[in-house]
Amino acid sequence: MNTHFNPSRLKLARTRRQLTLKSLAESVGLTPRMVSEYEKERCTSQPKDATIDAFSKALNYPAEFFFSDDVDEVENNAISFRSLKSMKASQQHAAVGAGAIGVMLNSYFSDRFNPVDINIPNLTGSDPELAASIIRTEWNLGSQSVGDMINLLEKHGVRVFSLDENTLSVDAFSFWKDGTPYVFLNTKKSGERSRFDAAHELGHLILHRDEIPQGKEIEREADRFAAFLLMPRDTVLPYSGKFLTIDNILKLKKNWKVSAMALIFHMKNLGVITEWQYRTLIIDASKLGLRTNEIDGIPRETSKLIKQLLAALQARGVSVRTISNELNLPIDEVTGLLFMLGVVSNPKKAKEHVLRTKPSLTLV
Repeated sequence: MNTHFNPSRLKLARTRRQLTLKSLAESVGLTPRMVSEYEKERCTSQPKDATIDAFSKALNYPAEFFFSDDVDEVENNAISFRSLKSMKASQQHAAVGAGAIGVMLNSYFSDRFNPVDINIPNLTGSDPELAASIIRTEWNLGSQSVGDMINLLEKHGVRVFSLDENTLSVDAFSFWKDGTPYVFLNTKKSGERSRFDAAHELGHLILHRDEIPQGKEIEREADRFAAFLLMPRDTVLPYSGKFLTIDNILKLKKNWKVSAMALIFHMKNLGVITEWQYRTLIIDASKLGLRTNEIDGIPRETSKLIKQLLAALQARGVSVRTISNELNLPIDEVTGLLFMLGVVSNPKKAKEHVLRTKPSLTLV
């Protein structure tokens, strides 16, 4: 650990808590200019112990966090944000900070376990439907429905983390960092929409690896990839020419574990339903609240790999709190990324949670 105050750590903690320089300054009794100086890369003045304690209390981060090594930052233009225009700057910066903490956690696990080999082809510039077909072939999916998107991503080397942001503006995001692919999924979404988000982010990782994954056309390509990955053309075309009601859609969507809206859009784009049928189904779906919710929805997917990692560590006496202490992170930042929302406030429940999955990995 460093013996000197680390400015990048203060900035990370502040952005994760979505505080402005002014609001943090008011909380600790400093001027915004002084806080700004402490965040500068070439900060020459060491904060007094009382100031560091004030930062720790205001941000709810351990004081030791501010003396750790430099943060392995994630570049904003390397991240795919679907709702970039609707996001506040503070939300975007907080999400980027979550990405940096996710990289820390991945390094922690990689130092103790043999990581899964990365098998994500670079198909930059490819047609989204063709790319989805290539993935289905290379990953031996055939035309069957994808059983578990998170498990599929992790099986092929994607590091998947949950995202405990108190906003729906941050749908999900992904990025490549030092040759490793990452996906972060918002925990406020329905199970169906979270699956589509996971497929959408996989599209970015595959289609836009050599590009800045931002912009309307980029987002449309990722959406098309997700739709064809989850609902292959050959499995949807048999419903062409049939009169489909919203009740039919609610039953059919279970075939692919997608939202009713996603299925309606995909059927329209494939010409399976007419423009009139499409408008009628959209109206009926809207009346039922299906633009934001699902009827008889599926359970949210979670990370089986992370459960295995935590269970293996627990067997060696390493708890989630131990991880947060070793990384000098608040425990809420750790649990919020490890699909453990609502279970770690009670240490006993946390232990039961991680022991549900029998460890099947080998410690390094």
